[in-house]
Amino acid sequence: MSKRVKLDSLLKAAAFQPATKRKLPGRKKAAETAEAVEQTDNKDKGNDEKVEVKSKTAAKTKKRKSPVKKDISVKVEDVSDSAECAATTAKTIEPEKIKSTRGKRKSTEDHDAKENNGSEQWFPKNWEQTLFNIRKMRESHTAPVDEMGCHKCADDEASGPVFRYLSLVSLMLSSQTKDQVTHAAVQRLREAKKCTPESIISVPDAELEKLIYPVGFYKRKTQYLKSVAKILIEQYNSDIPKTIKDLCKLPGVGPKMAHICMQVAWNETTGIGVDTHVHRISNRIGWVQKPTKTPEDTRMALEKWLPKDLWAEVNHLLVGFGQEICQPVRPKCSECINKSICPYTGKKYEF
Repeated sequence: MSKRVKLDSLLKAAAFQPATKRKLPGRKKAAETAEAVEQTDNKDKGNDEKVEVKSKTAAKTKKRKSPVKKDISVKVEDVSDSAECAATTAKTIEPEKIKSTRGKRKSTEDHDAKENNGSEQWFPKNWEQTLFNIRKMRESHTAPVDEMGCHKCADDEASGPVFRYLSLVSLMLSSQTKDQVTHAAVQRLREAKKCTPESIISVPDAELEKLIYPVGFYKRKTQYLKSVAKILIEQYNSDIPKTIKDLCKLPGVGPKMAHICMQVAWNETTGIGVDTHVHRISNRIGWVQKPTKTPEDTRMALEKWLPKDLWAEVNHLLVGFGQEICQPVRPKCSECINKSICPYTGKKYEF
């Protein structure tokens, strides 16, 4: 019994003894092992961080010193330098290139001109022969313009101012009107004693329209005649202007009328009168260096090469030729003695 009590006492003492004083075999060793493992882990972690930092540093260094990147930067610089160099070169060479082109174009034009007539000025091919043949075809003077043209409308025995005024009136009425119709209208004015600016102003519009009918745009031309008559009375003492500039200022008067009026009324050649006939024929026979679109363009083109002593002749000559042979529709090429040298023969142009 005593042994049993003693054993129980010993068990109770062992159970209530403080933990620090209890001996736990192997616990200290386990703690030391854990601490060693933790230190090893920290050391490995430190080494990993160092390796990672070194790797990043090496990567940055490699990136900066990469030969591929260096080549790319060099290539970009090369391209930039090349573009800059090209721009500078273009600025330097371009004027010389333009100058060279201009010189080449002028040289070509000069060469063409010399081939044409042996000189620098352009002349139509065979123009003298063409002119000679047209004169020959016009020897009979049977065209309407020969007997009823504007130069035939006025009274040769009238005073200077009256003759000049009627010449101007006939030209104003002739626009887009056949010579026969214009001539008849002027004859009616003469018979009605309406041959001066004062008489035109005094006549009622309806009566004047009846006198000039059926010229083209007779109502508009009636107003033109009234306006011009008033200007001549107020500014020119009932005579007509003596310059192209002043004639063209008059209502209903254009360059063609003005040049012909200067020739017929004042006996002065100031330019070529180009109407639809002269415009059409000049383009057909190649008397313009390039095709022209308006009679005024044709006038300027003709005056560049045609000798001035022929200016007074060319309008009357070509108008009659156009009325009889080189007509607007179905020209009589088979009857034209220029058919072997005319560029128009056998071709279809708009002229």
